[in-house]
Amino acid sequence: MASSNFVDYVKIYCRSGKGGRGSTHLHREKFVTKGGPDGGDGGRGGHVILRGNRNYWTLLHLKFQRHVFAGHGGSGGASRSFGKNGKDEVIEVPCGTVVFDADTGEYICDVTDDGQEVILLKGGRGGLGNWHFRTSTNQTPRYSQPGEPAIERPVIMELKLLADVGLVGFPNAGKSTLLSTLSAAKPKIADYPFTTLEPNLGIVSYRDNRSFVMADIPGIIEGASEGRGLGLRFLRHIERNSLLLFMVPADSDDIRKEYEILLNEIATFNPELLDKQRVLAITKSDMLDDELIAEIKNDLPDIPYVFISSVINMGITELKDMLWRELNNEENKVVTITHRNLDIAKDSKLFKEDDDIIEDDDDEWDDEYIVDEFDDEDTISEEDAEYAAACEWGDDEEDEEEESSEETPKGKK
Repeated sequence: MASSNFVDYVKIYCRSGKGGRGSTHLHREKFVTKGGPDGGDGGRGGHVILRGNRNYWTLLHLKFQRHVFAGHGGSGGASRSFGKNGKDEVIEVPCGTVVFDADTGEYICDVTDDGQEVILLKGGRGGLGNWHFRTSTNQTPRYSQPGEPAIERPVIMELKLLADVGLVGFPNAGKSTLLSTLSAAKPKIADYPFTTLEPNLGIVSYRDNRSFVMADIPGIIEGASEGRGLGLRFLRHIERNSLLLFMVPADSDDIRKEYEILLNEIATFNPELLDKQRVLAITKSDMLDDELIAEIKNDLPDIPYVFISSVINMGITELKDMLWRELNNEENKVVTITHRNLDIAKDSKLFKEDDDIIEDDDDEWDDEYIVDEFDDEDTISEEDAEYAAACEWGDDEEDEEEESSEETPKGKK
């Protein structure tokens, strides 16, 4: 996949549909006197729905679709005819997408399963027709209820990759080389830092046709949690991993110190990552002899470790066994993630190119759709009926009669 095609952050503007207006209509039929009210209800506005789709791997398809508008509900009609419901707008997103409010940074929802649907914005309910307001003392109500207005909200979508094992290490620690050795993935490999500019996924085959998913993120440097390097932008991809594989090269000056720096960076980014099981892999161990390996073992942190070399396949089988054993540990199977609210100021500095969207201003709604409080039931109380009558929502015929009476000259009938 080309580097420009991996999109894990988008900001879009969403708007649900407004509810249709209830009808103010009186039944008119030949040989039927005083037919009474028969205005129908307005239709529901369309929802904005998120749906998980396993065939999507990035948010690229939303990068150039910055506005998502659902359909409006139709107005009610005569003979208690209901208005048409607005068309729902479905947004297909890859599994692992997290949604935040773009104005406040508040967490909204999370889509993790294929086919999972989440209503992001609910459409406005349709207004009640004048048929609902008939009473024994008001048998000809000449008012109805308007539909609820649409909901507008700019949202931020972030993709957090779904993987079993996440690779954590400094640049040039051998993460991409290990991923290419264990799986069929072909990440870019070179002898300079920050060769990996985007996360890579690989499926690692194990015995008896079993497998697990491994994720490689760009290298982390000291201060990544504060915005240095590329780590802050991609650290969120390891939040869903069940197991973290720390990779430190054997030629490091102090393996324990580098491990502690990496651990401190992910703890600063999200303290909950410390609850995940950790495994240490000392890479490029083909340069070591037995005496050096024995000496290094005395100063390693108190976690499972293995000496590996992706070039000569040293310790690769042992590493697979260790990862599979830890993944199937009952303590590591349940992974709960508490999504933190976004820091909008810090987030906007990382993704300047994705923050410019044009919000839609539809001023005509403000005058037409002034909504009173709806009840959850289908009927309305007498107090609400009096309130609706006070708003002077009469039918067109009544307004025409008032206008004609004003235009009639004095002294004429």
